[in-house]
Amino acid sequence: MATRKNAAGRVGSAALSLLLVTGTMTLAARQRRLETARRAERRLEERRLELEELAIRRKALAHQQRMQWELLARAIDDPSLAAVIDTYDKSIPAEKRRQFFYANAWYVHLFHLYRAGILDREELYRHLREFFQSPLFREYWAASKAQRASLNESSEEAGIGRMVDGLLVDLDEAETDEWWVMGNPPSD
Repeated sequence: MATRKNAAGRVGSAALSLLLVTGTMTLAARQRRLETARRAERRLEERRLELEELAIRRKALAHQQRMQWELLARAIDDPSLAAVIDTYDKSIPAEKRRQFFYANAWYVHLFHLYRAGILDREELYRHLREFFQSPLFREYWAASKAQRASLNESSEEAGIGRMVDGLLVDLDEAETDEWWVMGNPPSD
């Protein structure tokens, strides 16, 4: 009888141990799943914050572009206001300097479309290739060389300026009048 009790005790003890091990394993598995879910939740929250920040930056960029256009429009309309920002050579007639302000507004507009991700680098290149068919746009570019020289060499804007300079070389050296196929649009 003692042997039966002892064997039954051992079986009960083994069952209890098995139950404890199984419970511990189940608890550990739950904790791992919970930690995985928490990590996924943190990643989602980080992504949500990144998207919110991107939306805020795009909104600020759009606002900045509207403000720049308004300021340039005032300068184009009022020569006394244009004098405040006019860094072009004073030997250039006033009417042409106003045209340069307008050309600059278009250039900046395209640049901001690129920075906002609305145009990729190749699309920007194609638009600029079209704009630079205008002799006035080319004159504006030449007249604004000193302004671009003040840019930080590693800036995105300076890089786009170098791209445009290369485009103009390609257009000038072209042996065809088919400007829409000239140059090699860079890819991002």
